[in-house]
Amino acid sequence: MRRMKSPLVAAERFAVVRRSSPFTVRDHMSQAEHTDPINAQILAISEDKIQGFVREPFLEIANRSGVPLETVIARIRLMLDAGTIRRVRQTVVASNLAEGALVAWKVSEENLNSAFDFMFQRDPFSGHVVVRSTDQQSAGCEYRLWTTLKVPVGESMPAHCQILMHHTGCERFKLMPAKGIFALGVGHVRRKTIEPGEKSDQPATMIPVGVVNLEELEWDVLLALKREFSADEIGLNPWARRADEAGVDLETFCRVAARLNERQVIGRFSTFLEHVKPSQGGQRVTRFNALFHWAVPPGRELEAGGEVGRHHILTHCYWREGGPEFRNVNIMAVAHGTDKERIFAHKAAIDAHLEACGIPVQYTNVFWGGRSEIKPSEISPKVHRDWIAAMSPEIVTH
Repeated sequence: MRRMKSPLVAAERFAVVRRSSPFTVRDHMSQAEHTDPINAQILAISEDKIQGFVREPFLEIANRSGVPLETVIARIRLMLDAGTIRRVRQTVVASNLAEGALVAWKVSEENLNSAFDFMFQRDPFSGHVVVRSTDQQSAGCEYRLWTTLKVPVGESMPAHCQILMHHTGCERFKLMPAKGIFALGVGHVRRKTIEPGEKSDQPATMIPVGVVNLEELEWDVLLALKREFSADEIGLNPWARRADEAGVDLETFCRVAARLNERQVIGRFSTFLEHVKPSQGGQRVTRFNALFHWAVPPGRELEAGGEVGRHHILTHCYWREGGPEFRNVNIMAVAHGTDKERIFAHKAAIDAHLEACGIPVQYTNVFWGGRSEIKPSEISPKVHRDWIAAMSPEIVTH
């Protein structure tokens, strides 16, 4: 996990300017907030609008945002150093590279925080780790800990979860793999101004989930490609160092990356905002994180997911089977915001749209996020073998 740097460290990038201008450290740090107008202009593009592999991603951000390249580079570096941006990286479509699922964990309140810590700190294959609750007693409310899990193809998600249970004291788990993806993106700054009910002209198209097998060279390029950027890597020609890391020349690296992009393995190039904790200046990107559940009649999941997923407020929308533990919900989506009633208004607009489309909702619920940490899920087969061996070889052999 990248350690947050102090305001003085972040401001060092402007040391020369400080010596020759009346601006203070506070002035410079105000430029690290997501609310700064120039930053907002950059983030509206850099959060989730750069799709696929792009050879010059920062130049693309500059061109599409209308902000000069040198300003884009300086501001992203500053926001990264200040912790406003928690990571900059090329994402991959992990659902096409590894077996994956949303996992709900039943765990006692006594073990909740230690289980959270273990999964965030000691399991590289658990990505999002969130404590969730409901506003009233309802189906599945005893499942307080929620994670995303990825394991390499051929490995067992249940076996991985059994090892986690052994270490954390969790009592039960529910695996909910995605059957289809209707929405996947961040764009928190852009979503701040979205009104309830705003949606695309057409229903969302479902992206099917299927595993792609990679060759050794493709793995080498992919693992180098997806590593987080340090501040000094933010600039022109960012892939040259990654090509060296993968042991190939730059042209080969870009050619393999383009091929991976064609195979729908590459996601978006993104600057991920710290949207859980306040910034050093006390600003919050979001305050509430809501996981929406809907149960629609079997056979109408594709239609319902398309109608839900077209709503712009949603950062994620999936077809997942919740089973009897969650009253057979099958469409799940996530929305973020700074006002809880505003999130309810967005949910109500989606509910009304489903009704207008003639799609019956047999049950619906909202699980609210509390304590939360996010890290990219590891997908390397070698790392998984080593983790299994180190964590609990006796469990695997019995």
